Amino acid sequence: MKLLVYGAGVCGSLFAARMHQAGHDVSLLARGERLTALRRQGVRLAEEDSPAVKRVPVPVIEHPDGGYDLITVFVRTHQVDTVLETLAGVPGDVLFLLNWAAGPQTLGAVIGQQRVLLGFPTTGGTMDGDVVRYRKSNAITRRVAMPIGEPDGRTTPRLERIVETFRTAGINAKAEPRMDAWLRTHAAFEVPLGQAIHAAGGPAALADAPDAVRGMLHLIRHNLAAMDPPPVPRAFTALQALPQGLLVAVLRRFLNSPTAAHSALNAPSPAAAAELERLAEQLRAPAGARY
Repeated sequence: MKLLVYGAGVCGSLFAARMHQAGHDVSLLARGERLTALRRQGVRLAEEDSPAVKRVPVPVIEHPDGGYDLITVFVRTHQVDTVLETLAGVPGDVLFLLNWAAGPQTLGAVIGQQRVLLGFPTTGGTMDGDVVRYRKSNAITRRVAMPIGEPDGRTTPRLERIVETFRTAGINAKAEPRMDAWLRTHAAFEVPLGQAIHAAGGPAALADAPDAVRGMLHLIRHNLAAMDPPPVPRAFTALQALPQGLLVAVLRRFLNSPTAAHSALNAPSPAAAAELERLAEQLRAPAGARY
């Protein structure tokens, strides 16, 4: 498979490195200082706080050259418009692995509806200079599969082929028939969480402010209640049904966990704030306005 990975942040770099190590013809697209660093040293990976840094020589490019079997996009929500303009004339299926609550039709209107697939990365970590510090895997995280789906929910040959290709590269992927609803559900949770963490100054600081956690939970519940169709996966309905005190305790424990510490939640930035604002706008849009 000839693969283009568009976006050289944490998730894109990890994905490109794993596909390269599995023997695929993969190129990683980057710009600016990140491009310079990748050309000089390749993708540099380290597990959480480990001093051991591994170098993976993934080919890196500044502009796509075409002929791709699949283009995977790992960028922030507010950067998607620029990506769509770039990819409009570059042939190949495009798998958007990112936060997106505006529906697949808004993507297909620019690059062609038949090219669009949706998904969400389950890897995470932070950038330490030019080193990607990724979360340590455990028995629980290894069971969490990366969801990928067709916009219309069908299980097509190309979806099966992509899922199988990722699995053979050691990436736990699965076909998700309700990917659009999955992404909107994630955004309904992610926006209040991310904005509360940003306001508090980090996940640990938010954990130390139970009133702020209760306010965040109230907004999450409001978002989930307003969803049409209902949340996917259905487990998210527990955030509406379980007692507030129990949920606040669980959320505070998560915010103090290594998972939160070694994730993008612990790296607030203007780009993260801009992404959350764009996601919030998408959630506020009526369902009909997304198509």
